[in-house]
Amino acid sequence: QVQVVESGGGLVQAGGSLRLSCVASGNIFRINDMGWYRQAPGKQREMVAAITSGGSTNYADSVKGRFTISRDNTKNTVYLQMNSLKPEDTAVYYCNAYIVAAVRGTYWGQGTQVTVSS
Repeated sequence: QVQVVESGGGLVQAGGSLRLSCVASGNIFRINDMGWYRQAPGKQREMVAAITSGGSTNYADSVKGRFTISRDNTKNTVYLQMNSLKPEDTAVYYCNAYIVAAVRGTYWGQGTQVTVSS
């Protein structure tokens, strides 16, 4: 059974930094695209950053220059380094990954809360 688990959220002051991690585990053959999404209260879930298996990246305009997505394919892990955090970055952050396993498809983590105080 495949699992995707995020960690690293927390409370930080504006201007601070956090690093999120997401590990996929189980009987995995291959992981294709991985990404981070977020959902603030009363808002729709939005893409924050994505990375292909080859390392190509894509970012939401609101986080360009502040956030960096990376991955370690040997560890089935994706990271999100968040710098210069703003109160509007407050949200639950979710990891997703397209995983080729016994059941192929997009898997989501349970989410990790990021709160940025002003």
